[in-house]
Amino acid sequence: MLNTTKIPLLLLVLAGSLAVGAGNAQNATPVARVNGVAIPQSRMDLLLLNATAQGQPDTPDLRNRIREELITREMVAQEAARRGLDKRPEVTTQIELQRQGILVNAYLQDYFKKNPISDDAVKNEYERQKAQAPDKEYKARHILVKEEAEAKQIIAQLKKGALFEKIAAEKSEDQGSKGQGGDLNWSAPGRYVPPFAEALKKLKKGQLTDPPVQSQFGWHVIRLDDERAFKVPSLEQVKPQVQQQLQQQTVTKIVSDLRAKAKVE
Repeated sequence: MLNTTKIPLLLLVLAGSLAVGAGNAQNATPVARVNGVAIPQSRMDLLLLNATAQGQPDTPDLRNRIREELITREMVAQEAARRGLDKRPEVTTQIELQRQGILVNAYLQDYFKKNPISDDAVKNEYERQKAQAPDKEYKARHILVKEEAEAKQIIAQLKKGALFEKIAAEKSEDQGSKGQGGDLNWSAPGRYVPPFAEALKKLKKGQLTDPPVQSQFGWHVIRLDDERAFKVPSLEQVKPQVQQQLQQQTVTKIVSDLRAKAKVE
């Protein structure tokens, strides 16, 4: 029911990637040899860098666990190749997709290393969003059903004293809120689809929507439980989210520019 913005696939690739920059250790002493095949130190360095970037301390135990993991991978990969699995079309396709994902990530990492999001850009975007922030936020409940007739019947039941929470738990199609009796918690109107948001802003505390409200999801019976002034979080509180939004905008532009120059048939 929420009106959200999709994050481009490329940004998801960037956010979920392994850390880059382990250094060139291809010529260093191998971590181990499995059936005569050397496991290069660079693999250890990369996995270690990724683990420490996620908060794990660099300890002898961690390094040993990574070494054992690399040995296991090499053994199983060798056996898979011996059985010809690396020649299967579905396997080669997966390998190529992994290769593309790594190259995409490397490109984006390189771009943002050379063109980091500046503090001024973050501050300007924060101020822009702050200026557009709503005056109020609302604590509401809703019951979502497929048919208008059922929504009207629910409104009639509620007016006769039926418990909103009980009907929501039994009949609402919104799986995210029905377990909480239809509770949507505190939210600004902009988080909802327009018909829902407009109806919500017209309600007084304790009031139901009558008639029910239609959206692309179905028919809503909405009750406003409370309202309060919207408190804008400080820049320090939301700086990581603003940085990600600016990265998202940058990635979208990168893809658009590349698409404009590409010959796609």
